[in-house]
Amino acid sequence: MNIVVVNDDGWGTAGIRLLAKEMTRWGQVTVIAPDGARSGKGAAISVETPIYLKRVEEHDLNGAEVYTTNGTPADCVKLAREVLFADKQIDLLVSGINHGSNASVNAMYSGTIGACLVAAEKGIPAVGWSIDSHAMDVDLHWLQPFLLEVTQHLYEEGIAPRTCFNINAPVGEIEGIRWTRQCVGHWSNELVPLADELPQDVLKGYKLAGQFINDEPDAGDTDIWAMQHQLLSITPLTIDWTDYGSL
Repeated sequence: MNIVVVNDDGWGTAGIRLLAKEMTRWGQVTVIAPDGARSGKGAAISVETPIYLKRVEEHDLNGAEVYTTNGTPADCVKLAREVLFADKQIDLLVSGINHGSNASVNAMYSGTIGACLVAAEKGIPAVGWSIDSHAMDVDLHWLQPFLLEVTQHLYEEGIAPRTCFNINAPVGEIEGIRWTRQCVGHWSNELVPLADELPQDVLKGYKLAGQFINDEPDAGDTDIWAMQHQLLSITPLTIDWTDYGSL
């Protein structure tokens, strides 16, 4: 069983280290991750910038092979498929554990889920894991027992072609598992003006922030609702974005 583990928070963060360790209990793990944070990159690829691959020789990941790159999470998938596994099969790609929720519209921006979508495009079964906290020291021990069991179950049940799974966990004790759809929501007040003095040729400066607005707070079948009720949310996603109802 050849398992590739990627993320968008960068190599060495707690999430990817735990996920990789859990996957080594199942198969041969190859980690390939950005050399720093690449959050919010979606499925972006490095079109004009050369990407490099480095091997990490010293780590504690139970026999896994570990590589880093200056590229994006999507680049990681391409490097895994065309370089590291040029002559052998990738059985499964697992992405995460992302520090921060990828529920609702967040999946659209997520490098964690972007990697899964690229894997799905290449015919590689893929599962993405996220937890609803951006803290790098978030307590992951409540989530740990689910990582291997749920991933194995989804893989053995069969992941449909061009499809991946987006799994989002609440912080703290997990009281169950729920199949969900993406919540309808949006981000508001996303640009905060910079207070610093700006260069002469700059009209205005901003940093991204914002507040997530749940547009259907009473709906009980969404990923956001599940996390709010201490449930693990599993949402199937597809790379086919066609709105068939509009055809």
